[in-house]
Amino acid sequence: MKHGAVLAVLVALVAGCASGNASVAEKAAGKPACTAKQLAGWKKLANRIRAPVYCPSWLPDPLDGVIGSRWNNIDAVSRDRSYLESWVWQETGLGAAGGELHVNLRGYPGRTRIPKCVDDDTAKRTLIPCFADPHGVVRENGIAATVYTVNQDADQWHILYAWRHAGSLYTISEHVAPPLNYVKVRVYLNRILRRLVLVQPS
Repeated sequence: MKHGAVLAVLVALVAGCASGNASVAEKAAGKPACTAKQLAGWKKLANRIRAPVYCPSWLPDPLDGVIGSRWNNIDAVSRDRSYLESWVWQETGLGAAGGELHVNLRGYPGRTRIPKCVDDDTAKRTLIPCFADPHGVVRENGIAATVYTVNQDADQWHILYAWRHAGSLYTISEHVAPPLNYVKVRVYLNRILRRLVLVQPS
């Protein structure tokens, strides 16, 4: 019960932060736009899977949203055309000297149901939803994303936002790890969502 009460307070705090946290520059800039370097990789991915994808025009520094960059540690497309693009920065050290920034973007063309993952906590390796424990909806950039706080595989220990567009499921997630806490990750995810750019296949 205590955990639920604390989480409710955190969610309320995040909602307040998110509403007043968009910078003046972002509001003035209007429609988000990816750089040519970012768009090149996302356009290639859209054509490869024959479905729209979302290019992140903003990620926390030094992550850049460029497929094939030094920070892009996973660039994977499965046989079912679902994809995982991941960017990670890690620094080892004590206290403020150490930390990690890790953001994932996924897409599931032609599928809107939450996929299943193996539950590594059971001996039988039961299949469970990859995203679970929903905590409300965030609306940004014409997207209504459900917030999930219990996630599996590459999204484990992440806060994840999931939404549907044109018959497909899409997600963004970020690892809750120093130097970030839950509230800061939510603020970052809101900003990423706000700055996504839809890229169509040609």
